[in-house]
Amino acid sequence: MNAFVRRCSVISLLCVSLAAAACQTPVVEAPPPPPPPPLPPVALNSSVAEAASVYMAYVGTASGLSASFANGGEVRQSMLRAAAYEPAQLSRGMVAYAAILALQSPEFVNGVRGMAADPASRDILLRRIISDPAYATQLPGAGQAAGLIASQIQSDGNRMYAAGAAIKQTAYDIQRQRWSSQHVTDRDARLEQVRLLGLTPLNSDYSASATLQQAALSGSGLNLAPANGSAPYTQAVVRGLALAALASLGQAGDNNRIQTEALLNEPVSADCLNFTRLMILQCLAASRPHYEEIFCLGQHLMMDTAQCVIDSAGRYTASSWPPVQTVSADQAAGTTSGDAQTPNR
Repeated sequence: MNAFVRRCSVISLLCVSLAAAACQTPVVEAPPPPPPPPLPPVALNSSVAEAASVYMAYVGTASGLSASFANGGEVRQSMLRAAAYEPAQLSRGMVAYAAILALQSPEFVNGVRGMAADPASRDILLRRIISDPAYATQLPGAGQAAGLIASQIQSDGNRMYAAGAAIKQTAYDIQRQRWSSQHVTDRDARLEQVRLLGLTPLNSDYSASATLQQAALSGSGLNLAPANGSAPYTQAVVRGLALAALASLGQAGDNNRIQTEALLNEPVSADCLNFTRLMILQCLAASRPHYEEIFCLGQHLMMDTAQCVIDSAGRYTASSWPPVQTVSADQAAGTTSGDAQTPNR
């Protein structure tokens, strides 16, 4: 009897255990969290490249002006070519070109992208750059990128300055030629032409802008000599670095035009160029013979405009100095920035 009771108790316990096991929910391991979204590729919308192409086209035109004149008609042609820029547009183009130059620095592009490996860091970095463009100067590789900007934009300014200085010297050299001492007959019309050119935006060169955009996205193609920028950085360099940083994060594409357009607006160089436009108009209003007109062209349209560009570039130290080769117009001999004179001093 006792054995029967024991067997029944064991069977009952087994049944209870089996029933309890059947009621338990099986433990299923949760799947691992999905990996963070990858960092998007470098992106730069076409309007930035188009703005840069306008700047480069003007630099090429101004740098290539001849200092030799045989008559007043040739002076007028050069005058109108040199006067064909709208200050805000030229300033914006310079900042756009600065951004494309900064994207040629692998130290900067890789440094920025390395700080944005995870989405949280990426969002923080984006907010800081947008709220304070100067933050871009603290990013890894900023010195190398700023050096590329400063060296190339200074080279642009020096080329224009040298061309203007040669034209200014011509104003003194040709004063014994009879035609140069004759008075300009349509001074008011000339003045109005120059004034209107300063209000008329230039059209971009789509072939050049496509080349610039490809160079920005690939990080190569402009064959720039390495250089290191020196603080304090100018506003043009600061905004160029900030725009390049956004592009490195994939945040300067077509969906980010509001941000990129805002960064292109740089008031310091724009004010300098606007002041230069006033100076050229005053000079032309007071000039009478052609040699005085040539002086106005060389000093105010060429040299003063070039000085605005040089001042916007900032300082740099060349790491090596082979001839700078870009996709811009023909190279010309330049002067050092120390030889230039600031127009508003």
